[in-house]
Amino acid sequence: MDLALLRTFVTVHRAGSFTRAAALLGLSQPAVTSQIRTLERQLGRPLFLRQARGVTPTTIGDELAHKAAPHLDALMEIAETGLDDDSSLGTLHLAGPPEFTAERVLPALTELIDDSQGFALRVSFGNADETLEGLGAGHHDLAITTAQPRGALLTATALCDEEHVLVAAPRWAERIGPGKLHPKEAHLLEGLPVVEVHESLPFIARYWASVFDSGPAASGTVVVPDLRAVLACAISGGGLAVLPRYLCVDALERGDVIALLEPAVPPLRTYFLVVRTGTLAMPHIARAHEWLLRTAVGWS
Repeated sequence: MDLALLRTFVTVHRAGSFTRAAALLGLSQPAVTSQIRTLERQLGRPLFLRQARGVTPTTIGDELAHKAAPHLDALMEIAETGLDDDSSLGTLHLAGPPEFTAERVLPALTELIDDSQGFALRVSFGNADETLEGLGAGHHDLAITTAQPRGALLTATALCDEEHVLVAAPRWAERIGPGKLHPKEAHLLEGLPVVEVHESLPFIARYWASVFDSGPAASGTVVVPDLRAVLACAISGGGLAVLPRYLCVDALERGDVIALLEPAVPPLRTYFLVVRTGTLAMPHIARAHEWLLRTAVGWS
């Protein structure tokens, strides 16, 4: 079986589209279509079902991708690093959300850089959809995401849980009243300004649904797409914010912000380590994967 045909097949399988696969491979769409048809003739079975938008793999297509992709990835790694490369680990291409990656993941992984095995790291930031799409297309080796992927192409392992805290600057806490809020007192927060990462209020809405069993009666006063900036705005009095505890723990200890509520069961969000199925056979990916799982045990 021609390895070039397999490489085209795996790229189409990951991209979900002949057009996207052609762009990734630097080929024309007719060339990609021709290669897939050639491979289907050789196997005597259809590999994809053509749809209005992209393609869907058949059962045989999924099985072939599951078997072939890890070996093709390993061959590509050899081609990129060279057989005479002294590094036993190579370069890890990592992707994840900017705040969690910067505050948690990078400090952990940079401990591997100075070891004797020559660890190198390249990092990209993105949301869950972008990160998983890039991982599936082969742009990343390891992804960190709050979305658990479906299907056999990607393998996810739970990394850690992130606790969310409702915070505000002291002056807003004083305006609400003394002591901690009760879950039945969401009405006391109505009309107060809110700092969020998106107009849809993803953190606020999730917290309200979990703790107050309702939707927030508020709109974003300050919307900034970085949780570290949300914290800075909350400290300066910009309004209420829901933040991961790891990100605001120092500000809470200093009294820069106040936790308005301490629910018995705080809202949690799970992070996953995701790889292309089979790539943990590659030493540098396996080393980083194992290191992060061990390190995350001490995160709180």
